[in-house]
Amino acid sequence: MTLITDHKIIDDIMKQIDSKILLPGKKLPSESELVERYRVPRMTVRSALVKLEERGIVYSIQGKGRYLKEKSKQIQLQLTGKISFTDKMEQFGYDLTTKNISFTPIHYDEQIFTVLNAKKTDIVFQIGRLRMIDNEPIAIHNSFVREANFPKLHENGNEIKSMFNYYRKRGYDNFSSRQSILSVTFPTVEEQQLLVCKSMVPILVLETDCIDTRSKKVLEYTKILYRSDKFNYDITID
Repeated sequence: MTLITDHKIIDDIMKQIDSKILLPGKKLPSESELVERYRVPRMTVRSALVKLEERGIVYSIQGKGRYLKEKSKQIQLQLTGKISFTDKMEQFGYDLTTKNISFTPIHYDEQIFTVLNAKKTDIVFQIGRLRMIDNEPIAIHNSFVREANFPKLHENGNEIKSMFNYYRKRGYDNFSSRQSILSVTFPTVEEQQLLVCKSMVPILVLETDCIDTRSKKVLEYTKILYRSDKFNYDITID
C-alpha cells in the first residue's frame, strides 16, 4: 500500500488546477472530504492545505473554507539595466506607483563597495523603493549609491522614487550594466509585510549595476526583489 503524504496531496491538487478541474475563486473540498478522498489523517490534509496557502495558491475564509486564488495579472518585464523600471512599466501602460521606503547609510559590504569602486571610508547610501501596480506591491528596489558621486544626495535621498530620473537631472542620460545576476530566495518577515505575500512565495532577486555609458562611471549597485508570481520575464539578450 502506497503511503499518501501531504506532498502527494499537493501534487494532485496542482494537477487539478493545471487541468482546470479546480478553477480560480472556487471553494476547495473541505478537510473532511479530502480526508475521505485520500484516506489519510486530518493532520496530513491540513499540512497540505497550509503549504498551499504559504505558496499563495489558496486562501482561507474563517468559517467558510479554503478557495483557489484568482490568477493575478502577469506583468511583462524585461530584465535589462538599460531602461529604468519606471520607463519599462510606462511603455507597457501599467499603472505604476512608487513609494520611497528607506534612505540610510550602510555598513561596509565588500561586494557592494567593490562594485561601486568605493573605499572602506566612503559613505554609501541605500535607497529603497516599493513598486506597486494597481496599488498592489510587486517589487522592492534597493539602490546603493556612493555619496562621493552625488555630494548632495543626503538632502533629498528620502524623496527619490526613480534613480534614473535623479541621474538625468544631473547630466547622465545613457545607461548600461556590466553584469546581471539572477537568484531565487524566499522573503523575510519584513519583505512579506512590504510585498503582502506568504513566506513560501519565491522571490526573484536581480543584482546588477548601472553605469553611465559616456563616462563609464558606476552610478549604483542595484538589488531588486520581484514577487515571482506577478511577472512574465523576458530574458532576450539585446
